[in-house]
Amino acid sequence: MITVEVLIAGRVQGVGFRACIKRIADSLIITGEVMNLADGRVRVIATTEDVILEKFVSMLYGCPRAIIREVRLNEVDARAFTEFAVRKGLF
Repeated sequence: MITVEVLIAGRVQGVGFRACIKRIADSLIITGEVMNLADGRVRVIATTEDVILEKFVSMLYGCPRAIIREVRLNEVDARAFTEFAVRKGLF
């Protein structure tokens, strides 16, 4: 298992992107959380297997109305989540 921070830039707020991310994460049995950031990006913390992570990131581009301009992945310390949650933004 790996835990990563995924920072996504583009038109990703106010377009239902977090809900789409949750649906994808739930379908792939990924645990973690997603939230809006004050700078306009979306931040995801995801715990999953490496091969599932690659599929997850590729599926983000299929979210309607979102326009992804940049995706950055950073491995972070392992975290234990019981589900994938949509959090309020960090403003």
